[in-house]
Amino acid sequence: MPRSLHVRLDTGSEAALNLVRAEGLNDSEAVRTALREAAARRRTRSALREEASRLAADPDDRAEMDLIREQMAELAPPDLE
Repeated sequence: MPRSLHVRLDTGSEAALNLVRAEGLNDSEAVRTALREAAARRRTRSALREEASRLAADPDDRAEMDLIREQMAELAPPDLE
C-alpha cells in the first residue's frame, strides 16, 4: 500500500532534492528515486565490506597476496636514498 511521508528539509537536503528534481521529476518521484539510489549504494557497500572480510579471513587468499607483494617488491626500483 502506498505510504505518505512528511519531512522537514534542511538546507543541504533541499539542495539535494533540487538536484534530483532537475531531471524533471516532481518531489515524490525525486524522493523515491533518491531513496532507491541510496539503498542500492548501501547494499553495494555492505557487499563489499562482507567480501573484504571474507578475503581477509581466507588464509589461501592472504598467502597469495603475500606472494604478490613479494614479487612486486622484487620488481620495484631500488631506493635512491
